[in-house]
Amino acid sequence: MRTYSLLKNMPVYDCNGCLVGEVCDICITDEGRVKSLIVKSKGFFHKLYSVPMAEVKSFGRQAIVLQKCEQWTKYKETHNEYSMFHYQPIAQRYMISGSGEELGLLEDVYFQEEVGTIIGYELTDGFFSDMLEGKRVIHSAHPPKFGKDAIIVTVKPLRGGDIAYDEVSKLPE
Repeated sequence: MRTYSLLKNMPVYDCNGCLVGEVCDICITDEGRVKSLIVKSKGFFHKLYSVPMAEVKSFGRQAIVLQKCEQWTKYKETHNEYSMFHYQPIAQRYMISGSGEELGLLEDVYFQEEVGTIIGYELTDGFFSDMLEGKRVIHSAHPPKFGKDAIIVTVKPLRGGDIAYDEVSKLPE
């Protein structure tokens, strides 16, 4: 399992060991899956390339290795895809439960690198709240609804507490 923040600025190498560039963002589909990595090329004029998740051979701790050695397609925005910071950015958007409760601002996404399925959302309530209570990770089994101003997720309320949802202190590695 990976998070976007762990991948950001990670070097990407092709099958021959040549540096392609570094990860600068991820593309997320309407279905809540990470479709591809957005890789910023090395050199003076940085170009953005879209590398499909299926082309990744391995996600290491310090680098990503691709299966093939080929020319990658330039990154193009499409209306049904989102990214953390580029086209239709979702970072720092409000996340709202299906019942209308504000959950917090989206900080990061947790996903399974083998298939790209997003399994958790890291939320913040602000700097001081994060320092005192820490960030929260919300689990949602269903795809989110990406709106212009907010992201709506289906979360299960837990028994007991006031506004406690299906939170996990740490997702499995």
